[in-house]
Amino acid sequence: MKKYFSLVLFAHSIFAMPFAFIGFFLGIQLVGAQFSWFLLICVILCMVFARNAAMAFNRYLDRDIDAINPRTQDRDIPAGKIKAKEALTFVILNCILFIITTYFINTLCFMLSPVALFVVLFYSYTKRFTPLCHLVLGLGLALAPIGAYIAVTGQFNLIPLFYSFAVLFWVSGFDIIYALQDEGFDKDQNLHSIPSWLGAKKALLLSRVLHIFSALFVVLPIFFIDFTWAYYVGVACFWAMLIYQHSLVKPYDLSKVNRAFATANGYASVVFALFFLLDNYLKS
Repeated sequence: MKKYFSLVLFAHSIFAMPFAFIGFFLGIQLVGAQFSWFLLICVILCMVFARNAAMAFNRYLDRDIDAINPRTQDRDIPAGKIKAKEALTFVILNCILFIITTYFINTLCFMLSPVALFVVLFYSYTKRFTPLCHLVLGLGLALAPIGAYIAVTGQFNLIPLFYSFAVLFWVSGFDIIYALQDEGFDKDQNLHSIPSWLGAKKALLLSRVLHIFSALFVVLPIFFIDFTWAYYVGVACFWAMLIYQHSLVKPYDLSKVNRAFATANGYASVVFALFFLLDNYLKS
């Protein structure tokens, strides 16, 4: 179990999981649905299974690339900790478990489950033909809030889409920052990314623009829902973490990329979700 947690970097689930909680409790708030532990556990399991499948498939598909990249040579498959066939089996198992779990949620989630899996798995191919791969990754994680909302309500709504777009631009922006580490390698191997396409300086500028859009989308729900002070504090914390991570990374200094990528964004999602839930509780 430990080696598979290492394969999928289970700790990185902290990025999208809090937004799944936001979508879940937003659904309860907007339609007045009754809270269900069973449904919440199903949503959490879907998040875990989908992310496990996506990350393991990415590691499986990129195993030859990772083996020649000095930064990734010690990843589990090129390092021999996990066999490629084992990783692929793990992907298939998690895909099956994901679809089975959606069956116990509602019909719409079950019908959309192959679409969700296609999006999160397709990302692994995109770096081979388009620098927009970061946006595809963002789209995959953006399914968390709208997916959780549909799990509760069985229907679409505009407001959870605001959070999905916030995640889309937020993840795309910080993935560009993370990809700065491989700018030279991607150019040499004819792989596509924003940094290898635009260069570090313009890539960081684009990342900032995407994060501005993300910051705006967490504000838009204010015009549709009456929030307490807690939500506004959460928005301020989210904005602060976006600003903080950009203060850490410069085109000529990438020494703090991991702090910007993991630490700042981990705090951004968790703290924002906690204040959203506090707002929800204060209004109950």
